[in-house]
Parts: sequence; C-alpha cells; structure tokens
Amino acid sequence: MAYELDEQKKVGLGLIGFGIFFTFLAIILFFDRGLLALGNILLLAGVALLLGWRSTLQLFKVNYKGTISFMLGLFLIFVRWPVVGIIVEIYGCIVLFGGFWPSIKVFLFQIPVFGWILQYPALLLDRFRS
Repeated sequence: MAYELDEQKKVGLGLIGFGIFFTFLAIILFFDRGLLALGNILLLAGVALLLGWRSTLQLFKVNYKGTISFMLGLFLIFVRWPVVGIIVEIYGCIVLFGGFWPSIKVFLFQIPVFGWILQYPALLLDRFRS
C-alpha cells in the first residue's frame, strides 16, 4: 500500500465521516443549528488529525478566500442563519479543498458498486475521468 494509515489518521477519517454525517442529518432535519455546528467541529478536527496540525494550518493560511468563506459560514450558523451559513461554507469547502478533487474523483471511481454506476455514459460523469 502506497499510503499507510496509522491510528491517528484512522481517527481523523472517522471524525470526517461523522462530521459529514451530522451535517447531512442537520440538513435533512431542516438545518438544525446544533447538528450543523457539531458536524463542522468534527470535520475540522478530522482534517487536522488526518493532515497533521502544521499541514492544516498551512492549508488555511495559504488559501485566504476559502478560509474566510468557511469561517464566515461557521459564524453565520452560530448566529442562527443556518441556510446562508451552509451555502457560504460549501463554497468555502470547494475553494479550500479544490486541490483534492482529482484524488477524490479517482477514489470514487474505484469504489466497487458506486464506481460502476458513475461510469455509465448516461450519467455524463465518465467525461470527468482522466
């Protein structure tokens, strides 16, 4: 395996998964503010554990536009504007983690059932495959 996962990275992946799950659950439950905040905190802690503290700080320092958007969205969630906050946060995540999209795309195409579904020409997603 080219990339070894130690225990810290496994916990980071778990926290990211729970953060995404709680954020999705909050959206399903009409933008529940508490679940959105919990999902964001778990997501940030998971990224910090997965990448390491220095790499995470460097990621947030280099990309000011994404950092400001993500933190502004987090602030809007805390001041009871969850719909606007989640929209601003999604934009911030896309800008912040835009460099990871090729890796995520390759990973998604390699998932056994999900990857086969994404490769159908009717979905027009196979043209994004490089």
